[in-house]
Amino acid sequence: MPGLLNFGKNKKSKEINKKKAVDPAINMQGEVSDDLLQKEKLYQEGLARVIDLISPSAFGVSSSNLQIGDTFCRTLFVAAYPRALAMGWMNPVIGTDLPLDISMFIYPVDTGTILKKLRKKVTQIQSEMNIEAEKGLTRDPILEMAYNNVEALRDQLQEGVERFFKFGLYFNIFGETKEVLDRNTIMLESLLNARSVYTKRTIFRMKEGFVSTIPLGVDKLMNGNALNTSPLSTTFPFVSADVTSNQGILYGINRHNNSLILFDRFSMENANMVVFAKSGAGKSYTVKLEILRALMLGSSAVIIDPEDEYKYLSETVGGSYLRISLNTDNHINPFDLSVEEGMEVEDIVRSTIASLLGLLKLMLGTLTPEEESILEQAIRETYAIRDITEDTPLDDLKSRTMPILSDLYEVLSNMKGVEDLTIRLQKYTEGIFSGFLNNRTNISLDNQLVVFNIRDLEEELRPMAMFMILNYIWKEIRINIKKRLIVVDEAWRMMEHDEAARFLFMVAKRIRKYYGGLTTITQDISDFMSSKYGKPIVSNSSIQMLMKQSQSAIDVIADTFYLTDREKYLLMDCDVGEGIFFAGLKRAAIQVIASYDEDKIITTNPVQRIEIEKEEKDD
Repeated sequence: MPGLLNFGKNKKSKEINKKKAVDPAINMQGEVSDDLLQKEKLYQEGLARVIDLISPSAFGVSSSNLQIGDTFCRTLFVAAYPRALAMGWMNPVIGTDLPLDISMFIYPVDTGTILKKLRKKVTQIQSEMNIEAEKGLTRDPILEMAYNNVEALRDQLQEGVERFFKFGLYFNIFGETKEVLDRNTIMLESLLNARSVYTKRTIFRMKEGFVSTIPLGVDKLMNGNALNTSPLSTTFPFVSADVTSNQGILYGINRHNNSLILFDRFSMENANMVVFAKSGAGKSYTVKLEILRALMLGSSAVIIDPEDEYKYLSETVGGSYLRISLNTDNHINPFDLSVEEGMEVEDIVRSTIASLLGLLKLMLGTLTPEEESILEQAIRETYAIRDITEDTPLDDLKSRTMPILSDLYEVLSNMKGVEDLTIRLQKYTEGIFSGFLNNRTNISLDNQLVVFNIRDLEEELRPMAMFMILNYIWKEIRINIKKRLIVVDEAWRMMEHDEAARFLFMVAKRIRKYYGGLTTITQDISDFMSSKYGKPIVSNSSIQMLMKQSQSAIDVIADTFYLTDREKYLLMDCDVGEGIFFAGLKRAAIQVIASYDEDKIITTNPVQRIEIEKEEKDD
């Protein structure tokens, strides 16, 4: 063991001698000299550190504000509160777009000390009341109210229901210039004064105020107010303008704080969404952007397009673009049965007959109860001609040939007393509308994106087409369940007819069971909400997007979504692509922004489309 120690000592001496030969500042004991340490310290002080990089270029202190680099700052503290504080009174301050920081300091106060002071206060009030009574003066309601309040507080403190605190609430408000700082300060003071909360500026104590408000947990001001538990609880910032999650797609930029609104609509209790905006506000643009981003994450989408706005999107992603018109080659047979595993044949037939009756009411107009009964009987006989009844085995249904509208017309023609129904139905089987509904289905929803274009249809036929297409989509998604978005643009057309509106409402209620989400888009708010199914559809949509609104429609929107006056003004004053995004109980002002490549795909602006097509030809 000693030999090993000597060997180590000799090795260390050799290393010291070697270093000494290189650097004479190292002494015989291997220690660095003070001179070298001083030089090392000077060298380290000259290096740029992280704190040097993040620190402002200058920090100026004056009596009424601070200057931090190019930014001016001022600290305010709450000096007085009203007699009563409403829950959420701080929410407008938190949700404002003013550049500010908020700091709260809460100091518990000993209950015994407070009880002694309250007992003294009660004695003073009681004495004043007795003196006035001896003088024969009329009772003073203010004194009586103060006496009752103090006594109630004493009881609650004694029972442990309430506690007492010293509460300090400070604000740092910022501005690029002194003028902007003054304007922002006045706006903040007005916002608080409107709620009878009065503030003061920390004159000659701006530095202490700034330190107290930044996240150091140090209270240099010590300007607090005495509050018990109940009013103190109203100051807590439970509501935030943040609407985001850790998954989903980007919907836009949060205009309150410039954060990203990332959201997965399928994470809500249902994945339905309504989009309300005036013409040209960017509602279809927003929905197309959502669909494009959802497709990249594996979702499928089916769109009912009344105005040929989704063509370029479909072509870009390789989707199916189906034109539905009087002379179209794409057909849907409304008599198709939805053969769903696990369902009884009786239920399948009854469900199809009910949807057919709804479609026939749109086609034929108002029906009397007798006519409805006759049509139901005729539909059953039409299926029976093809050997389809409620007793047909489920496996045999798939091999049966489905009837078409002409078969129903033939059945009605052989029935007595239904001449009026037969005449009204004839134009859809042999007349000018015969190519629209009177054919067997030759399309599918196998593609990831399917667009049904109904622009070329007559205005009279559009509600029927939207009903028929949505009914076909509904049958298909019940058989083939996958993550899918169903988009109904210009939904107000369906809301004009009770049968179509009822069917749309049914889809909104039940689509979540089949991993789907319904997107309802409309610009005619009055017609949509005037339907008895309008508000229920909104209530069954967890996500709402409100964009620029007209003066005539804003009151209806405000009543439906319980908007504040500030939100009403925002919707009337916002630009294209801006609005309010609702996700459950959360809401935030949003700005929809697309990348350059996304914009080329989804824009329908005629000027942009001409330029894009010209660029493509040149390439």
